[in-house]
Amino acid sequence: MKAIISLFTVFLLCVSLTVKAQENQGIDVNKDIDLAKVYEQVIKEGYGTPKVYLDLANAYYFGGDYANAKKWFEKVFETEELTTDMVVFRYKQSLKALKEDMDANPYLAALGTN
Repeated sequence: MKAIISLFTVFLLCVSLTVKAQENQGIDVNKDIDLAKVYEQVIKEGYGTPKVYLDLANAYYFGGDYANAKKWFEKVFETEELTTDMVVFRYKQSLKALKEDMDANPYLAALGTN
């Protein structure tokens, strides 16, 4: 009889721990944040830096919003002298997606990457 009570107690303990573990799986607030909106708010508040502009450009680039990506990549080019090949590549890809002429682009001409 004691063995049955002990087994039943262990069973109830396992069930209660399982239920408790499932309750802790709440909403992940970081998953629902739109980074582009956060970065734009940071810029509106006057804290725009080349790093913030680049992060915003990348957020739009990877989100498929190439018009906004182009805008913020150009802001990076205006504020930062040294840009990586990856930044230039993503800028060119944004221009290509927008079907814009890369030969007449003043930013690419200034970088010498036409």
